[in-house]
Amino acid sequence: MPSHEEPHVYLRGQTVPASQAHIAIYDAAVILGATVTDLARTFRQQPYRLEDHVGRFYRSCRYARIEPQETLEETVGICRELVDRNAALLRPEQELAVVLFISPGEFAVYAGSAGMAGDAPPTFCIHTFPLPFALWKPYFTEGVHVVTPSVRHVPPQCVDPKIKCRSRMHWWLADQETHLVDRRAVSLCLDLDGNVTETSGSNFLIVRDGAVISPSPRSILRGISLETVAELCAETGRPFVERDFQVYDVVNADEAMLATTPYCLAPATRINGLPIGSGMPGPVFGQLMGAWSQRVGVDIVRQIAAA
Repeated sequence: MPSHEEPHVYLRGQTVPASQAHIAIYDAAVILGATVTDLARTFRQQPYRLEDHVGRFYRSCRYARIEPQETLEETVGICRELVDRNAALLRPEQELAVVLFISPGEFAVYAGSAGMAGDAPPTFCIHTFPLPFALWKPYFTEGVHVVTPSVRHVPPQCVDPKIKCRSRMHWWLADQETHLVDRRAVSLCLDLDGNVTETSGSNFLIVRDGAVISPSPRSILRGISLETVAELCAETGRPFVERDFQVYDVVNADEAMLATTPYCLAPATRINGLPIGSGMPGPVFGQLMGAWSQRVGVDIVRQIAAA
C-alpha cells in the first residue's frame, strides 16, 4: 500500500481516513460494552451476502433498542462504496472484511447507571480490514483443536444469542482457560445443561452417518455461514439437522467443522485432546468446501494456503 494512501472509515455520517476515525473514551461502546456488530467479507473483492449481514445487523439493533440514523438500504450502499474505495489499495489476491458496529452513543456522565445516554445520537461505524488468511492457514493443514472450558455460554434467558454484539467478557475468560490447555485451541462453550453451543467466532457442526448436525438455534447465533451450509446440504441432498448434542456426540462424530464468515469452513479434528473421527479433515468437509468454492468462484482453501 503506498504510504500516502490509507483505508477510509464511515463514522457518524462521514467517510474519513482511518487515522482520523476515533470514538470517545466515554462512548457506551467503551464504558458498557453496549455494541451491536456484524461482519461480512468479499470474494474477488466484491461483498458476499452483504444484504444478509446488514439485515441481521438491523435486527440486532432493533432488539438492542439502538436505531441507526441511516436506513438499511443506505447502509448497504455505504458498505459497497467503502469496499470499492478500500479494495483499490489491496493486492489482487487479497480480500476485505467489512465490519459494522453501533453503540447508543456518548455518555458524558455515566456514574452509577447503564441507561443515561440522553439524546446523544448513536455512534455508527463501518470499516474494513484485509482478511489475515495466514492466521487460519494451520486450520487447514492441522485442523482445529476445540476445548470446552468451564465458562458457560450466556443463556438465552439472559441475552438472546441471535443478537450479534460485543459484550464478550465470557469469551475472553473462556479463552484464557482454553489456552492453558493449548495456546492455539479454540474455545467451544457449553450451555448450562451441557449442550454444545458455538465458539466465539464460528458455529460448530458435527457429521454423523452422512448428516450435518448443528446445535439447536435456541442457544446460538445462526450465522450467515451456517445458512450457507444448510443451503449447500440441500443442494447436494445431504441431511441438515438442528438439535441439541453433547461432548459425547462430538467425540463419537465422524467429522466436525467450524462455519464462519472469514474462512467459511474449517475442519475441527480434536476436542479436549481427543481425535474426532480420523483426526483428519473428512470427506463431508471437502465436499461442502468444494461446493462453496464453486458458488463464489474462488478456491477458498487454496486462497488461504497461499497466504
